[in-house]
Amino acid sequence: QVQLVESGGGLVQAGGSLRLSCAASGRTFSRYAMGWFRQAPGKEREFVAAITWIGGSTYYADSVKGRFTISRDFAKNTLYLQMNSLKPEDTAVYYCAACDRPPVTTMREYDHWGQGTQVTVSS
Repeated sequence: QVQLVESGGGLVQAGGSLRLSCAASGRTFSRYAMGWFRQAPGKEREFVAAITWIGGSTYYADSVKGRFTISRDFAKNTLYLQMNSLKPEDTAVYYCAACDRPPVTTMREYDHWGQGTQVTVSS
């Protein structure tokens, strides 16, 4: 029983910032990486960023590279996504997820998912 709970979403103006958090609770589990995905209305869920849990290697979609920063806190068992210079195109429901093996930039290896948090960027 693993639960991932996202928080930190909201409404922000273009150019603004938000920090998303994803807290893992319940059954302790090992993971290779955790990541963020997002899904905008009418679009497929897409990869945003990922980080390997132990090594801290980061991966970013080209669309967010240089603007978003993914990080994790071992003690708090929490994943973060710092989003800066937000654009209206970033509007989506953001989901955190955990996987046990690579690849980390596609959905198929992620077996644990949160419920998502809405991020809305106004123009």
